[in-house]
Amino acid sequence: MRDCLNHRAGFDRVLMTVAATFLTVSASSALAQDQARSSAAELAIEAAIPRPEPANVPPPAASDIKLDTTATLQDAAKEPAKAEAAPATDNVEPKPSGVATTPAAEAPKNETVKTEPAKSEPAKADTATAPAAPAAAPATEPVKAASNVPAADQPVADRLKDIIGAKTSRHFDRKNERAAVEKFYGARDFAPVWTQGGSVTPAAKGVMARLKDAASDGLNPADYPVPDFAAATTPDALADAELKLTASMFDYARHAQSGRMHWSQASGDILYPEHPIDPNEVLAKVTTAADASATLDSYNPPHKLYKELKAKLAELRGQGSGPVVEIADGPALKYTPATKKQAEIVVEDPRVPQLRAKLGLAEHPGDTRYDAGVAEAVRKFQSNAEMKATGILDDKTVKALNTPKRDKQIDVVLVNMERWRWLPRDLGAPALGDAYVILNIPDFTLKVMQRGQQVWTTRVVTGKPGKHATPLLTETMKYITVNPTWNVPPSIVYNEYLPALQQDPTVLQRMGLRLEQNRDGSVHISQPPGEANALGRVRFNFPNKFLVYQHDTPDKHLFAKEERAFSHGCMRVQNPDQYASVLLNIVMPNEKYTPERIRSMYGKSEIDLKFPTPIPVNITYQTAFVDEAGKLQFRKDVYGRDAVMINILKNSRGKDLENVVAHSQPSYSRPATTLPAGVAVANNGGGFGSSGPNFFERLFGAPTPAAPPAPVGRRPQQQQRVFTR
Repeated sequence: MRDCLNHRAGFDRVLMTVAATFLTVSASSALAQDQARSSAAELAIEAAIPRPEPANVPPPAASDIKLDTTATLQDAAKEPAKAEAAPATDNVEPKPSGVATTPAAEAPKNETVKTEPAKSEPAKADTATAPAAPAAAPATEPVKAASNVPAADQPVADRLKDIIGAKTSRHFDRKNERAAVEKFYGARDFAPVWTQGGSVTPAAKGVMARLKDAASDGLNPADYPVPDFAAATTPDALADAELKLTASMFDYARHAQSGRMHWSQASGDILYPEHPIDPNEVLAKVTTAADASATLDSYNPPHKLYKELKAKLAELRGQGSGPVVEIADGPALKYTPATKKQAEIVVEDPRVPQLRAKLGLAEHPGDTRYDAGVAEAVRKFQSNAEMKATGILDDKTVKALNTPKRDKQIDVVLVNMERWRWLPRDLGAPALGDAYVILNIPDFTLKVMQRGQQVWTTRVVTGKPGKHATPLLTETMKYITVNPTWNVPPSIVYNEYLPALQQDPTVLQRMGLRLEQNRDGSVHISQPPGEANALGRVRFNFPNKFLVYQHDTPDKHLFAKEERAFSHGCMRVQNPDQYASVLLNIVMPNEKYTPERIRSMYGKSEIDLKFPTPIPVNITYQTAFVDEAGKLQFRKDVYGRDAVMINILKNSRGKDLENVVAHSQPSYSRPATTLPAGVAVANNGGGFGSSGPNFFERLFGAPTPAAPPAPVGRRPQQQQRVFTR
């Protein structure tokens, strides 16, 4: 028994020696690891990695320890910890410092090694000798790059990242805008662009100034709310203000470039090329511009006639040529003149300079005194606004000053500015010196422009109001036809010619029209070239979906009338030979075309003169424009387009307008006309509004026959009116 106890005591001493050696080697290895650290940054990274809590484990048994008797303390100090070199695929738990655990490799095959949370206080590390080394990060885990966001902006950036990453932001209801915002802010680590350290940037100030001045371009400032950055004192509030301003900037750029309403809402016979904004471009341009306000303003139409209307709008509102001025709320201002009993009383207020600009007082623009001159101007304004003329600037007067004058002229100018937004930004062909044709329906004029100057102009006849209204469009003129054949459009065949044929089968022949029946049974009616042709001697072709064009006419007397809406939709030109020579000299300057040369081609055969470079043709509807003398001109709203647009713009908000795009088109359905069995009308290529003649007016001069038809042949001079429309 004693021998056994002595043997056990000897074994215990051996075990204690081995354990001491093991702890010494572990401490030396940890020290070597600390010395191998290359930088404080690595220590900081490793310190952030979670480490398992110390666990209570049974003391090691003899079978648990395999001592390498060949190893020395020096070798252990030189060898890096094997745990650091463990592959990432090995599930090796980092070992708690100072605690011996059973190696995973030594665990029984069918057993799982479990560690329980420490029930007793863990041993304190001996910082004086060997501090515990934090476990190293897995070899495959990338080290996150440092953020480029300033520390002061990081909380806002974090909030922006959360909002934008959710992709359900209430600020942007368009997919392309959400994608642009995500890309833009993501590229800058979601740092705010409108504020820095909570302070508003110059770019933000420029954008907000433009949004507040939206009324000067005929837009509604209420559609572009400006956030209150001063009241945004938290990261959440600053992030919300950031995205609100970005959204308002998008809305302004879109409305400025394409209009508050889509052209299809005004009528079904309008077709202009779409030119939507690119949100990516807007963000890139505005945020990097030296002048953000001017850059955002550049999305408005660049056309000279638009800018002239903008200046006239300011004059109509009493703004002069400056921006639309808003008078802030404040105390009532009153001027008291001097009397025998008291001296003159003049108060000062920082709003007075804005008030002077609003009322058009050019003298002393920076004077803050509410003096006799300002009070008198306020009194006149109150009188014109049907208010009590007190000369006191009270809340009611401030509200009236800030409310644009909604008279008819202002409304008409506003809708004309809106229509300019529908037109292409480049009206002309660059290869031809920016040459283009522009026709204004309410003014009944056509102009040829080149290099910003008017080259030539003439009078035109346009479509009748109603279903024959001339459409608004932009297309390119590709060729001119001399001695054209008139293919009567189906609408005229159905509505006018076939009913007349049922009454008198000879009328078409007496008018010089050809009636042909195709093999499929369809009917084709045409008029050969000649002096009496409904298209005259020249046709100007710019293919379009409405199948309308410009052409000559035998009814010259209509050009003497002030209002000239008489056609079926096409546009009749007063001097077609001159018009043709002007266009041909632009596209083929070396050919030296003259009106005489054009007239020499008149005959019985069609001649096509093709343009090497097409010329853009813009059909517009300008009921308000500035003439060459600088005077604002108004024209009759012959098609009622102004009234429709004014109603839409007044009663709808900007975003609502964009969601309501009308798809109505003019009805070209066949009228209820009884035709012979098996007879149909061929589509002859005529337009819906071809200005071919109204049958009864061309033949009899009235909707119903008033006299026997004129004999076939050359019409005598006194019979000219019989064939007019």
